[in-house]
Amino acid sequence: MPIRILIADDHAVVRSGLKALLRADPDLEVVGEAGDGVEVVRLVEELHPDVVLLDITMPPDNGIETAKRLKAQHPELIVLFLTMHEDETLLHEALRAGAAGYVIKRAEESEIIEAIRAANRGDIYVHPAMTRALLHQPVTTEHRRGVQAIALTRRELDVLRLLAKGNTNRQIAALLSLSMRTVENHRANLMGKLGLVSRVELVNYAEEHKLL
Repeated sequence: MPIRILIADDHAVVRSGLKALLRADPDLEVVGEAGDGVEVVRLVEELHPDVVLLDITMPPDNGIETAKRLKAQHPELIVLFLTMHEDETLLHEALRAGAAGYVIKRAEESEIIEAIRAANRGDIYVHPAMTRALLHQPVTTEHRRGVQAIALTRRELDVLRLLAKGNTNRQIAALLSLSMRTVENHRANLMGKLGLVSRVELVNYAEEHKLL
């Protein structure tokens, strides 16, 4: 079954190029496109995509605010940012908003598709240029304490504890009687809410907050 994608960018030429790229892959299906945040929210309700490929500079609010609204209404939705902004602060804001990835527009076409596939598997994809930026200023203990107030659902906490104990997605699905896809979505939501980008950081977070 193909991954259903909604493209959201305020530039028609960008949307057109992305449609051509994604439609060339038989595993991807473009179900719609939006030119502003209001239209994105409406089309998600109407079309039920798996992934929203979202620009940050989207009117009337920015894409990060739109992502927060989408994730609040549809926690299972995968939001992947495609942006021209190579800005570490925006990267952290995007991850805290629940994004499953951050890709810059100068990326190779293959990287965009790789990011979509990774996000759909439940992983977090950050473009290599931004990964290097994260290494220069990693997520600190103070930052993690700052996000402690973020509300995690009971099921997200269950998944977090099992991930931190070394269980695979398949093992967690069996232990919690969930589908693999549901576990992957919970994992993506966790990492997005907490602004974390690896299993090691999840383990550290769980230890710091005495969740193990």
